[in-house]
Parts: sequence; structure tokens; C-alpha cells
Amino acid sequence: MAWYLLFLAGLLETGWAIGLKYTEGFTRPLPTLLTVTAMAISFWLLSTAMKTLPVGTAYAVWTGIGATGAVILGIVLFQEPATPARLLCVAAIVGGIIGLKLIG
Repeated sequence: MAWYLLFLAGLLETGWAIGLKYTEGFTRPLPTLLTVTAMAISFWLLSTAMKTLPVGTAYAVWTGIGATGAVILGIVLFQEPATPARLLCVAAIVGGIIGLKLIG
């Protein structure tokens, strides 16, 4: 169950990372509300998962999922570059997430 919560927390981290762009410096009320809500739920899910998972593993997986999602959505939504080097780095992050899941 902790891994499931951690995965959801990571997805919400992706959501709030992307949401920050839409808040325009927290000047737009609806995107700000959605972003802050995603932040709060993401942190709560992370803290719940940390009750049983090691802190280092949980935090690394949470940030890894968020970073991977932010890069992918940045490419899709904001036409950020999808260079082979960037994609290789994202693949390395995903490999690290899988490795942490397998060993811990």
C-alpha cells in the first residue's frame, strides 16, 4: 500500500510542478488553488508512505516520479526540447526508481 501511495504522491508532484507554471507567480486564483491543493495532498501521501518506507527511498522515488513527469509534460505542453540527452537522463531516473523499488 505504501508504494501505491508513494506513486500517487509522485503523480501529484508532477501536477503541482506543472501547475506552478500556470499560476503565473500565484497571481491566478484557480490554478493557484489547484496547485496548492495538489501540493498538500502530495506531501500528505508522501508522509503516509514514509511511515513504512525508508525516508531516502521514498523521497528519491517521489522526486524521481515528479521530475520525470515534469520533463515529459514540459515536452508535451510547452514544447520543451526532447533531445536524446534529456531523454537518456529521464530514462536513468526511471531506472533508479525501478531499482529502488526492486531492492527496497
